[in-house]
Amino acid sequence: MTLTPHSRPYISVVSPVYGCKACLQELCMRLKQTLSQITPHYEIILVNDGSPDGAWETLAELAKNEPKVVGIKLSRNFGQHYAITAGLDHAKGDWVVVMDCDLQDQPEEILKLYAAKDKADIILASRHDRQDSLGKRMSSAAFYKVLSYLTGANFDPSVANFGLYSRKVIEAVCSMRESIRVFPVMVKWVGFGRHTVAVEHAARAVGQSSYNWKRLLMFATDIMLAYSDKPLRLTVKMGFVIAFTAAISALIILVLAVMNKIQVVGYASLIISIWFFSGLIVFTLGIMGLYLGKIFDGVKHRPIYIISDKIEQGQSCDV
Repeated sequence: MTLTPHSRPYISVVSPVYGCKACLQELCMRLKQTLSQITPHYEIILVNDGSPDGAWETLAELAKNEPKVVGIKLSRNFGQHYAITAGLDHAKGDWVVVMDCDLQDQPEEILKLYAAKDKADIILASRHDRQDSLGKRMSSAAFYKVLSYLTGANFDPSVANFGLYSRKVIEAVCSMRESIRVFPVMVKWVGFGRHTVAVEHAARAVGQSSYNWKRLLMFATDIMLAYSDKPLRLTVKMGFVIAFTAAISALIILVLAVMNKIQVVGYASLIISIWFFSGLIVFTLGIMGLYLGKIFDGVKHRPIYIISDKIEQGQSCDV
């Protein structure tokens, strides 16, 4: 590898920042130590996603003092995967590492990912021994099982955003400008060869995950609506099952009527039937309404994210 002193970065690291102000100094230090073992030509892109703990001040100071650190401030909290998109849009490296900023994705593990770069364009980190609470692991496993079923794609709960991606993979992902952003799903969709490397997962240094049950449910719903039509297919199948059951029931009632064995229809059974089918109709209309809502959001063509400030090479530029 021959690079001039003014060459663009060979490796870019993209990390969204939210609620991890106390980790940023150590994160940059460990990234510098790790990346310098690979190449002197690297950049560290930290995207402040409206972090409520004043992380931007620390991030801005790092970017001003460290020429290889780029600080990007979003105008508000857009979400983790939107912040990743902002970082990827500004990454210049031939290889791009995406990782969380809370040090559970350990910077030193990048060396393992890079060692496997000749095997595929996508090198994914597999966290087989996750250092999370039991509740977090259970919710994550349940989330990925439901997600795999509803989207028809197989998602591994041990694999998240952490990985090494070639330039052509990143360009393909960045070309997808839909309003709902889910980085692992987009990486899966673009294809390319992939290889998995087992990495060590660390306990969270500070704070706690912002992904509670409610946010996971909303996240799964967004993925389901944006990347799969399986819910609509399930409602069609449900309709066929109900229609078939109704036809069998009607046949039985007809036979009983011919045999004069029909009793007076009860009030309870009638009300239950009405409630059941009314609920089913509302449920089906609700699913269709969710899809229409996402289409409505998409046709607005609003920007995926908005940058309010960017600091690079010690220079601040308000956007």
